[in-house]
Order: sequence, then C-alpha cells, then structure tokens
Amino acid sequence: MIQTLFGSVEQEPSLLEKLKSGVQKTRAGLVSALEDAIQGKKEIDADLLDELEFTLISADIGVRTTAEILDRIRERVGRHQLGDAAEIKGLIREHLLEILEASERAPARVTVPPAVVLVIGVNGAGKTTTIGKLASRFKSEGRSVLLCAADTFRAAAIEQLEIWGERTGTQVIRQMAGSDPSAVLFDAVSAARARQVDYVIVDTAGRLQTKDNLMAELQKMSRTAKKVIPEAPHEVLLIIDATTGQNGMEQARKFTENSGVTGIVLTKLDGTAKGGIVVAIARELNLPIRYIGVGEKVDDLLPFDSEKFIESLFE
Repeated sequence: MIQTLFGSVEQEPSLLEKLKSGVQKTRAGLVSALEDAIQGKKEIDADLLDELEFTLISADIGVRTTAEILDRIRERVGRHQLGDAAEIKGLIREHLLEILEASERAPARVTVPPAVVLVIGVNGAGKTTTIGKLASRFKSEGRSVLLCAADTFRAAAIEQLEIWGERTGTQVIRQMAGSDPSAVLFDAVSAARARQVDYVIVDTAGRLQTKDNLMAELQKMSRTAKKVIPEAPHEVLLIIDATTGQNGMEQARKFTENSGVTGIVLTKLDGTAKGGIVVAIARELNLPIRYIGVGEKVDDLLPFDSEKFIESLFE
C-alpha cells in the first residue's frame, strides 16, 4: 500500500520492475562494486575495508553512513560474529534499509480537501516536470487536481506548466508574468476550496538556497495558504536532482532550515550511479523520500518504498 494525503492506495504491481530498471547505474556503481571487492576473499582485512569505504563513498552513501557501516563490520569481526567476507553484503543491505525506514513518515492526513502541495527547489532540478507527473499520478488515484502557476518570474514557466496541464487534463490557475506569487496561490487555493478539488499543486520559482529574499518569499506563500486553509500547506516537497550528488544534500539542508520541507522528490535517479544520495538524505536530514524519478515518461515518477528500493539494488 502507498500512503497518500487522503489515505492508502494500492501499490502498482510493476513498481519493483520499474525500480530495477531505474537504478541500474547505482546498482552497478554500488552493489556490483561491493561484490567485486568481496569476491574470492575470506579474510576481512584493512585492504578490504578500504575498498568498501571507497565504493560506498563513491556511490554517495555519505561519509557518516559509510563510517557507521565500517564500524559495524569491525565490531562484528571483533566479536567473531562475522567471519566471512561474503556476509558483508547482507550486513550493508540491512544497515541501509534501517536508515531509510527510520526516516519514513506518513504524510499528514487530509480529511477535508483541498490538500495543498508546495513544490520547491533550485532551478533545473525538474520541478515543473515533476508537478505534471504528480498531477497524472494523483488523477490515476481518482483524485481531482488543480495546478497553481506561482513561478511568475522565470521566462516561459507559466507556459511550461500550462503544457503539462493540457497533457494531463488539469486546469492551471495563473496570473500575468511578474505577479505576486502569493496572490496567485491565494486565488488557486480559494478556487480549489470552492470547487471541492482534492489537490492543489503549487509551482514555485526556482531559487538558490543561498538567496534569503527568495527563501522569505516561500515563507510568505505558506502564510498565505494558511489564510484560506489553516493546515496548509499539507506537503512541502523539495525537488532534488539526483545527479548533483552531495550538492543536493547542501540544498536540502538549507531548504529544510527555511521552508518546512516535509518530503523529498529525487529526480533523474536513472541518470546517475550516485543513487546512494537517497540514503545520505534520509540519514543526515531525517526526511522521508516521497517519490523518485526514474525516466522521462509521465508514469516514471514512482512512490518511494524503502524495502523495494533496497531490494531493487541488492537482488
């Protein structure tokens, strides 16, 4: 089952197959490399631990998590609980799953729609495309959706969102370019409430996490949404391009400090061998991964499932 803002929905049977296809590069960079390092070795020595450290850090698992894994291996070797190098793969799998499951949190339950989903992130991370895919996914779950074009600054941003509106059969609430984003948001949330629409997905201007004035604008938008619906926004989804690796971690850290992020959407996971950033984000920020992008098709945005993600890498 997949947890949504309106409760649970059935998980599509093809999820694991899509995941396996989408994480092929990370599987090669992490699991295949681990298997190569371990193959034919019986003794767990310093050279093997160095190889494991290099492999884990290269996959962007993170320095902290890598150190924890190596410490756990050394501890078990010292207690004579781990005598065979072949057992290391299972231990690493177990530890990564623990980290991902520890960061899981179901989204806030919405009893009276609309649910307001604020989508934020830096330029080029794939915000608008993700919004289109989210609209398609929500509609496939039998929900009505309205899109809010609150990115009023970037050239062609409104038009780009309207293209996704046409593709998914979803209405877009917009104003003129250069309008106050909070005013557009107010109109969209008010319209959704009046029409009893289930979801309002809000496109925001791409911003660098270092720009204080733009970060303050996001806070203003949240306050505006609360004027119409006190519990809004129900989700603040931070879009991170998986190919940025550890730079994505810094983005997430800054946005989390300023924007009340409730979940991560990791895009372009199919294009990188550094998919370990999924684990690093969960470990360092204790934020749930809500969705991952594994391709360009409209149905290539998958709900994140910790167990299936690890299974797709290790089996």
